[in-house]
Amino acid sequence: MICLIMAPGRVATQGTGHLVSMWQINGASNRIYLLGSVHVLRQQDHPIPTAIEKAYEDAEILIMEVDLDDLDPIEMAGMVNELGVIKDGGTLREIMGPSLYDEAADYAAQLDIPFLMLAQTEPWLAAITIEQMMLLRIGFSPEYGIEFYFSAKAGEDHKEILGLETLREQLELLDKLSLPVQRSLLIQTLRESLNIEENLDLLIDAWRYGDIGFLEENLLVEMQRYPELYRTLVVDRNEAWVERIRNLIGEKDDYLIIVGTLHLVGDDGVPALLSEIGITTDQLREPGS
Repeated sequence: MICLIMAPGRVATQGTGHLVSMWQINGASNRIYLLGSVHVLRQQDHPIPTAIEKAYEDAEILIMEVDLDDLDPIEMAGMVNELGVIKDGGTLREIMGPSLYDEAADYAAQLDIPFLMLAQTEPWLAAITIEQMMLLRIGFSPEYGIEFYFSAKAGEDHKEILGLETLREQLELLDKLSLPVQRSLLIQTLRESLNIEENLDLLIDAWRYGDIGFLEENLLVEMQRYPELYRTLVVDRNEAWVERIRNLIGEKDDYLIIVGTLHLVGDDGVPALLSEIGITTDQLREPGS
């Protein structure tokens, strides 16, 4: 979860439409759409902008961070247990140290989170678990998120879905973070959970209206406070994805590529990195009324 600041509401000017968090690449023989995702949404956050729906209709193939069609719940649980559960009798308290553990436990008490149930989890997994608990509590669910929404549509429409990474690769990135960064991630997640609903309302508003300035000032600034986290979870992955995207340009199929919105903004974002190698991306707009 990324800490957000207050921003004024955004109102599209009648007849002009508004920007959306999606970019288009025009190849010689195909189009590639880069859609920034909000991984969890509420039912009330639908419908999504029609420009995004049109990109889906145009695309023959979808590419996501992970191919959701290939996820096996039992295999996924096994990987989480393998990578995120502390072995050899160690505890979260020992890993955090007394002072940080007490701070985390205090935040958890304020949030009415049963912190003792995380006693055997590594800090990165504890942070993810807490975030998921808080999101579900206020009505957010992956079921309504962009990836699940389009995965379901693709299944009905028999469109192919590919993944940029495997789930194991994603989990291993988190598991390999240094302990100081993992500790900070857990504390930050707990602290921001105190205002989670307000923060997410602002994030979704900025996402819907393609407010890249807001997203950069709030999403990126907070993440960049932790250089190791930012490099590992954002920059390195963006650089790898750019090469994959470059190889798709000129194919016969049109692609809709869906990744977290954080990956598409700022100087290290995918559109900016594509621009550095001479590939133009255009931010798209919602049609005006």
